[in-house]
Amino acid sequence: MSSSIAYIIAFVLYLGFMIYLGFRNAGNNRSASDFFIGGRRVGPWMTALSAEASDMSGWLLMGLPGLAYLGGIKEAFWTALGLILGTYLNWLFVAKPLRKCTIAFGDSITIPEFFSNRFKDSKHLISSISVIFIILFFTIYTASGFVACAKLFNSVFGLNYYIGLAIGIVVILSYTILGGYLAVCSTDFIQGSLMFIALIIISIGAILALGGTHHAMEQVNLFGQKAMNGEFSDAMRTAFTNNQTYSGMSIASAMAWGLGYFGMPHILVRFMGIRSNKDVKLSRRIATIWVIVAFAGAVWAGTVGTAYLFDKVNGGFLNSAETVISESIKFMFPSFIAGIFLCAILAAAMSTADSQLLVASSAFSQDIYKGLLKKNADHKEVLRVSRIAVLVIAVIAMLLALDENSSIFGLVSYAWAGFGGTFGPLILLALFWRGTTRTGAVSGLICGGLTVVIWHNLHGGLFDVYEILPAFIICLLVTVVVSLFDKRKDAVMLAEFDAYRKMED
Repeated sequence: MSSSIAYIIAFVLYLGFMIYLGFRNAGNNRSASDFFIGGRRVGPWMTALSAEASDMSGWLLMGLPGLAYLGGIKEAFWTALGLILGTYLNWLFVAKPLRKCTIAFGDSITIPEFFSNRFKDSKHLISSISVIFIILFFTIYTASGFVACAKLFNSVFGLNYYIGLAIGIVVILSYTILGGYLAVCSTDFIQGSLMFIALIIISIGAILALGGTHHAMEQVNLFGQKAMNGEFSDAMRTAFTNNQTYSGMSIASAMAWGLGYFGMPHILVRFMGIRSNKDVKLSRRIATIWVIVAFAGAVWAGTVGTAYLFDKVNGGFLNSAETVISESIKFMFPSFIAGIFLCAILAAAMSTADSQLLVASSAFSQDIYKGLLKKNADHKEVLRVSRIAVLVIAVIAMLLALDENSSIFGLVSYAWAGFGGTFGPLILLALFWRGTTRTGAVSGLICGGLTVVIWHNLHGGLFDVYEILPAFIICLLVTVVVSLFDKRKDAVMLAEFDAYRKMED
């Protein structure tokens, strides 16, 4: 059996199973709550793996290893460390309070709806602003997943980039539109497991192939010197040179990725959908172990890829650094097994894109369509609008992904900053500070979101700091200051907050 046929069989089996899960869960969506958060009845294992799989996206198996492959081991390490800490702290401090709070304040099923209920925003100004930012940043984020799918199909099958893009989009749309949250959680559980196993085996395989950890690192250092001596391409040489020193500002920017977790709607919604607060502790442990192993594997595989692939690819290095894991898999395993593990990369892209499409569509249908345009819409109409919204957002994301030179890491970093800097501080204040007001929340949302967009397009000096850090600080400060000066404290809101704080876990 040729390699291409084996890959095709593996991919067809995998993609077919994902679509099957969509059909299987289609009948479970009897209400908006079922479609968007699974009726709050998802268990701890599925919640944990679904949250982490939807979190990591294509950059875990493409963007981050590609960064390490190009010599960015220091940036990759500090970024991974920041994300590991952010994952743990998010589960530790946000998961239980958010589930309790979204039930206490009007049984909210989306983040914008939660903000409106929490701050008694009868005019839906907060939810409208939130939806605008959610659709903006999720469209960019979803585009990164589509790019990852297209690059994978191109790397494995030599398919035209645009054909690979179309295949990925069709499969993702099929099970997301059909099955909703339960289908997304089911597929993410499988995808998260596959990603976890693949990263462990690839890391161990690379170590064994290079003669053990010590010999592997010796060869990595050797190829780093070759890069700087001009034996690799200009791009790789420049990357190695730039990463010989790593400033405090660079470390702060990399660690700041961890702040993003407090504002990620597609992760926060997992906390809202978990079966019980008693399940959170187990989910936190599962998620933390998963993310530590996954990041270690991704950074290691990208780092040793320079040595492992040197005598296996033309010219000694890859034209696209983001294909380092897919190329390593193809050389490391028999064809069919390689095809299964290559599906892990597809899983990484799909598991995030499906969640993002679902959250973005729920924000529009639940908070704009039903919240503002047609308040008497029944659940069937809301579900229909949600599915149409999924399709429309996917088309826009596809247009952004048409540039085959798009950087997965670059797209993800922009969207990540957008959510972390816009929603993160407000989520924390909504859960833990009684004095947060509607006016303060609106002001913080606007200032945080605009800071991300403006800072992202400025360069040099202080503006080289990753935009999530200034946006998070500005959003937090503006919300606190405006709330302190706001004399219009809603008595009902304060009473509800006090009651929520007294709720048992």
